[in-house]
Amino acid sequence: MKKKYLFLILIVSLLAPVICFADEPSTLDTVKQELQTNINIVWTCIGAFLVFFMQAGFAMVETGFTRAKNAVNILMKNLMDFAVGSLAFFVIGFGLMFGTKTGWFCGTNLFCMSGSETNSWDFTFLIFQTVFAATAATIVSGAMAERTKFVSYLIYSFVISLVIYPIFGSWAWGSLFKGPEAAGWLEGLGFLDFAGSTVVHSIGGWLALAGAIILGPRIGKYGADGKSKPILGHNLPIAALGVFILWFGWFGFNPGSTLAGNASIGYIAVTTNLAAAAGAIVAMIVAWIIVGKPDASMTLNGALAGLVAITAPCNAVSPMGAIAIGSIGGALVVLSVIFIDKVLKIDDPVGAVSVHGVCGTWGTLSCGLFNTTTGLFYCGSFKQLGVQAIGAGTAFLWAFGLGILLFLALKATVGLRVTADEELKGLDLGEHGMEAYSGFQIFSTT
Repeated sequence: MKKKYLFLILIVSLLAPVICFADEPSTLDTVKQELQTNINIVWTCIGAFLVFFMQAGFAMVETGFTRAKNAVNILMKNLMDFAVGSLAFFVIGFGLMFGTKTGWFCGTNLFCMSGSETNSWDFTFLIFQTVFAATAATIVSGAMAERTKFVSYLIYSFVISLVIYPIFGSWAWGSLFKGPEAAGWLEGLGFLDFAGSTVVHSIGGWLALAGAIILGPRIGKYGADGKSKPILGHNLPIAALGVFILWFGWFGFNPGSTLAGNASIGYIAVTTNLAAAAGAIVAMIVAWIIVGKPDASMTLNGALAGLVAITAPCNAVSPMGAIAIGSIGGALVVLSVIFIDKVLKIDDPVGAVSVHGVCGTWGTLSCGLFNTTTGLFYCGSFKQLGVQAIGAGTAFLWAFGLGILLFLALKATVGLRVTADEELKGLDLGEHGMEAYSGFQIFSTT
């Protein structure tokens, strides 16, 4: 008998919560909502942490594609643009980008949050957007590598995260935080950029172009006859590691932009991966045809080109569309690197302008072609493509125009470029007083 009663008590205790929830459906709905909110927070934080890890990828790519005598300088820049950018974006940038009528100074009163408010979604959204802002700023580093003053780099990284990136971001993504009432004018037109081909990558790429033009080429890059001379990177294994890190981090960049733990995460991861793979393969083939060998640096940049291109349309294209977008990005990056170097004679040591500016623009336009709902190839209308072109063009005018002004102002004040002697000896010694490979480094005069 005792066992029988114990069994009944156990059954009742197990069913009691179910009975209670059956009587109170609102309670069950609340539990489900809280669970989904926590899942969203966890997934978005994981995405943010993956995107933060991309800073290491950028540092490795840039270090590997440049010379050993500048490695410390490059590592310092990739560290400090995140540190400086995090503070600038927290204090002013976030409010400019997502603030509403409550004000632009950290538009959500994050300074004043305490106690139970620390559980707010606001902080999750802030950290996710912070790592995106830092990505836009760090892109500029590669195109201006090996000849930029460190103090100038700190200043323009601060300005980019403080004003340039957030204001454009508010035009394209303003509604993400406070809803439709905060939507920017590009959003109002129907502009689509799911994870930032334009908002992050093109903005960074066009700023990089402006910086490279004002800064001028590295000593020895172009001969007296104007022909381009190769300045080889010192460590392709590190560059390759950086690309693998970036590819990995992109699974936070694109799927993380759902800002929710739902079924679309896997789909976006697939389109992201396919575009990267296609970009690498096509870049290798195109480089093989042009230079006669399957060039490793071009192939690595091809993978990044595919990733940048798919970032805008990753949630709205088919897997086959993603392959097409990545493939075109892979071909574009090779042709663009050659054109910028040999025809425009702009010195971009890592191909940042081509990868992020050119392929970011292509990715944004591709959303007007391959979008399965509104794209030209599916609905026969040019409307979406036209809106995408307006957004991409606005990004160029905004970032390149302000970039020219910013770099000219720095050149006229604190100075933008190191001395010729410092450049020849290496920025590691001239700017930081140390070597990256002490006891192993051999300095050259180029």
